[in-house]
Amino acid sequence: MMILLLILSVAVFGYLIYVLIKPEKF
Repeated sequence: MMILLLILSVAVFGYLIYVLIKPEKF
């Protein structure tokens, strides 16, 4: 359960980082 939450958190964080780094395409 803790592992799943950690994976989800990392996925969301990575997605936010990607969106912030590539705002030109969006």
